[in-house]
Amino acid sequence: MLESAPIFTNRFQNLLWSRKAFVDSVKVYNHSYIYMPAFSMKTGTGPSLRVYYTLEDFGAKQAVLFANPNFLRDIGKFWKSKGIHAKRLSTGLFLVSAALGLCEEVTIYGFWPFSVDLHGKFISHHYYDNVLPDSGFHAMPEEFLQLWFLHKSGVLRMQLEPCEDPLTQPSA
Repeated sequence: MLESAPIFTNRFQNLLWSRKAFVDSVKVYNHSYIYMPAFSMKTGTGPSLRVYYTLEDFGAKQAVLFANPNFLRDIGKFWKSKGIHAKRLSTGLFLVSAALGLCEEVTIYGFWPFSVDLHGKFISHHYYDNVLPDSGFHAMPEEFLQLWFLHKSGVLRMQLEPCEDPLTQPSA
């Protein structure tokens, strides 16, 4: 599932001029879902609908999912009661919350609130840029801690290392 981050604004000019480039860039994801916060904030409605109509106009294989505002509100209240005090939860935490309600097993990767990995190598916080998250907007360390508690209690599996290292895989 792809998340609907500012990639649509920053990389694809709100899909006003780069619609084909956007569709071409998501082809690699085949029949996946693109999560859009159409009704979670006023600024999300326009871009969310442009994504939906762009994919529809080009006959893309991806489907757009719009989050239910009541779900977003309830998930926000739940995580706040668990100690996450942020202006807004990350899209990733919303998606993990949805997955926990829908899936028998959940494995997550990429929820690391630090700028370096376990080996001291610099890492980005988004798949589309190298910008660090705004500490006044999201509470990434708090989110990580809650997800770590879920991992330690067996509710989900948190993958901290890459799933496989292509350099150590035997060649065919």
